[in-house]
Amino acid sequence: MAADVPQSAPDMMQTDGYKNISKLEDTLWEAADSLRANSKLTSSDYFMPVLGVIFLRHAANRFDAAHRQIEADQASGKMPKRTIRPADYVSRRSLFLPELARFDWLMDRATADPAGLPALVTAAMQAVEDDFEPLKGVLPKDYGIFEPAVLEHLMRLFNSEQIKQATGDVFGRIYEYFLAKFSMQKAHDNGEFFTPSSLVQMLVNVIEPGHGTPSDPTLGQVVFDPACGSGGMFVQSSHFIEEDGEDTARKVTFYGQEKNGDTIRIAKMNLAVHGLEGTIADAITYYEDRYTLTGKCDFVMANPPFNVDLVDGERILGDIRLPFGLPGVNKQKKVSNGNYLWISYFWSYLSPIGRAGFVMSSQASSAGKSEMGVRRKIVETGDVDVMVAIRSNFFYTRAVPCELWHFDRSKPAERRGHVLMLDARSVFRKVTRTICDFSPEQLRNLTAIVWLYRGQQDRFLALVADYVSRICTEGAKVADALTTFDGLLADVHTRVGVLATAVVTLEALDAANKQPLLEGAAELTGARALYEADAVSVRSGLTAFAAACSAGAPATNTEQHAARQAFDPHAEAIRGLIKQVDLLYKLAARTADAAAAIAGHEAVDTDHDRRAVARLVRQLDEARRVAVEQLRHTVYFHRQVVWLQDRFPKAELEHVPGLVKLVTVKDIEAADWSLTPGRYVGVAPPDVDDDFDFEQTLRDIHVELADLNREATTLASQIQDALEALAV
Repeated sequence: MAADVPQSAPDMMQTDGYKNISKLEDTLWEAADSLRANSKLTSSDYFMPVLGVIFLRHAANRFDAAHRQIEADQASGKMPKRTIRPADYVSRRSLFLPELARFDWLMDRATADPAGLPALVTAAMQAVEDDFEPLKGVLPKDYGIFEPAVLEHLMRLFNSEQIKQATGDVFGRIYEYFLAKFSMQKAHDNGEFFTPSSLVQMLVNVIEPGHGTPSDPTLGQVVFDPACGSGGMFVQSSHFIEEDGEDTARKVTFYGQEKNGDTIRIAKMNLAVHGLEGTIADAITYYEDRYTLTGKCDFVMANPPFNVDLVDGERILGDIRLPFGLPGVNKQKKVSNGNYLWISYFWSYLSPIGRAGFVMSSQASSAGKSEMGVRRKIVETGDVDVMVAIRSNFFYTRAVPCELWHFDRSKPAERRGHVLMLDARSVFRKVTRTICDFSPEQLRNLTAIVWLYRGQQDRFLALVADYVSRICTEGAKVADALTTFDGLLADVHTRVGVLATAVVTLEALDAANKQPLLEGAAELTGARALYEADAVSVRSGLTAFAAACSAGAPATNTEQHAARQAFDPHAEAIRGLIKQVDLLYKLAARTADAAAAIAGHEAVDTDHDRRAVARLVRQLDEARRVAVEQLRHTVYFHRQVVWLQDRFPKAELEHVPGLVKLVTVKDIEAADWSLTPGRYVGVAPPDVDDDFDFEQTLRDIHVELADLNREATTLASQIQDALEALAV
């Protein structure tokens, strides 16, 4: 991770919620994956039934949330007090669940008759299908393959209070996590059904599904994914539309094509559990346009398979979706690389006002020979809008880098001769040793660059204003966190100080025994005095900054720069205070240990409760963690402002070496029609890194170490099993 790249608050701070979700995901996955060890099933046998269990749990959570909302709406008069109908749940983005398909009902019956659970779950799936036509024949119903006890254990894990309280975002993450893990196992077509959510979000942020008016009012806005996989493009489009205050069902119509039957089932489940509907056809897009959507789509999104080389060239000859011609056919009459078939299809599906966003192999943007000819024709249309380079390790089953392509058939005249080149390879956060993604703030900041390109300075300024507001919001929580820490620190300090005073003149103890406690107590006293003065300064500084913004976050670029500069010294003070808090805890713990060692000496006749002090030290550590995280939350949002303002000080698009450049078609022609961002943006100058994020670097190392430890444990177990088998 580049040192100056901002991290998201949840990831950077490692809050309890974030860590607990990660632990929960691992626990749930281990339970599901144990099916391989505790049965004769392979991952390809059980991955659909396990996703079915997740589907039921997620559907139950959304159903319960919708039910509470309906009751609240009826109580407040927003909704008439009448019999509740299934449509009332669907309108609140929930699938209506018949009673025998509700998770709690199933678990109650499992308690009474554990052996009957597989049949109950199968019946639940059938009941959902009977009540919801789009899921007919979709849900898994082969739960008879499980031993009842194994299935019950899995379902009880998904019935924990933590899972019951999980929000849609949390459960969406769990669902994606399982899809990703199954991808890594290569349980299904090498993981082609799953696109990392942060890449989907970036595509959505750029093409903005739901914006504008539909090209065909009778259809609404058509969103098409011709390689739809698990339907993630549709779900993220819905999130984007609804965050903008619109109703997805009234705004857009989803269409998809997918070649694999099981993947189609996953996509339909994914849509249904989010209260969405879409039409997904079983089709091979190379040869079929099942909905005859050529030239009719408002938005096209996809993550197609890369570098396919077996497409029958004769079957697609003359296809109207290939207006730029075939990219090249080999002696076997096969298209040598299918990338430009997909690229041509995406362009052709667009209406005259449509936008497309898709993932593509990084090889495609600079490919030569006949592919360069196709690329030249596409560039010359003026519809290539934004190119985004993504570093390697964003995918779960392949480590290759990729690029996000964006077309806009309705680009205004002033932008038709330009393409925004955005090299985001230095922007990422580590999820595991081998997986990266974008944090929410990284996504927002990258999207803000696109806003500047489109002349939407107001959106850029609104984002900076939001970050300034977050500084104030998070800063207001600092005082309480420090107060808790201060109280516990004072208690520990007092207790060890009493003992230190008692033993200072005790002749029965030699100086060597006294020294650790006396030196520790003195060092703690001195460090605490310095800290208290600095803590007062930080508190007052945060209060003053919040007061200055009390009338509202600064709106103009000039005001925002002034606010950033006003907070700069506070940010530096906070970073210093974080180090002091960590130091004080270490000194307190060390001094408490020294006190415990002396208190047990027979010559010491002083009341010192070692257990009570040890308990206080543990509480102090927790308070330290909370205080440090809150301080980091506060300074973190300041860093977002710094990241944006340092690169775009005028709140206008400009060339930032190593990150972004607006290029002309002539520039592209001079570079052999290459659309590779790195070829244009240049190299960022080496930083004089005065703000090296040491804590984040340590966290990245911790992520790698944790992964290596898990791998070592697994390998050791496999070796042990192999040795035992040999011994037999």
